[in-house]
Amino acid sequence: MLRIIRFSSILLLTLVAGIWAYAWVSKSPNESLGEAFANRLASVFGQEMAVPTASGGGGMQLPAGMSLGGPFELVNQAGQPVTERDFAGRWLLVYFGFTYCPDVCPTELGTIASAIDAMGPQGESVTPVLITIDPQRDTPAQLADYVPRFHPRMQGLTGTAEQVAAAARRYRVYFARVQRPDMTDYVMDHSSFIYLVGPDAKVRALFRPETSPEAIAAAVQAQQRAARNPAS
Repeated sequence: MLRIIRFSSILLLTLVAGIWAYAWVSKSPNESLGEAFANRLASVFGQEMAVPTASGGGGMQLPAGMSLGGPFELVNQAGQPVTERDFAGRWLLVYFGFTYCPDVCPTELGTIASAIDAMGPQGESVTPVLITIDPQRDTPAQLADYVPRFHPRMQGLTGTAEQVAAAARRYRVYFARVQRPDMTDYVMDHSSFIYLVGPDAKVRALFRPETSPEAIAAAVQAQQRAARNPAS
């Protein structure tokens, strides 16, 4: 039995390494390595997520049987411990990124803020959330200075490396520290989806990078209507 387990582990590691190499050579110019790896991995294991028609609001539906989100233990920008229970009953737009991100993170956080504003009064029921994947640098004080630049109600969450990794696993977020020879400091490579989280702390829809604020707003409103009228 032990030999079988070892063989299976080696086989799985070899497969993942092969997918990583394939993602490296096949990624498109506007696709990060993390996104390419996640997409290739999903394709291999039969979890490619279909994009609905415009009537679905622009979000990506989760495959049958896949569940994202759930419990977490983190720290907010005020330095207070928080869990998913602190957001119970609320809708969230969640993004995993980091404050030292030079491009994609500010773009996607700005998109979240614009989507909430586009919803008008309904946007008050949605909380924007940044969960850092760089807790070493993203302290509560750093987040407190950063997140209000995008939206006054945006919450910044950090924690220990273990707490952040556990939250990322719940959402199947890829991230890795990268030290490039031409840079004095490290950067974080990471997947870049926006997650619509329902009042039950479960992910209801995903949004690819560069999804428009209008499409996100329409998807959130569609999900809220469906939750209010489950039989319709």
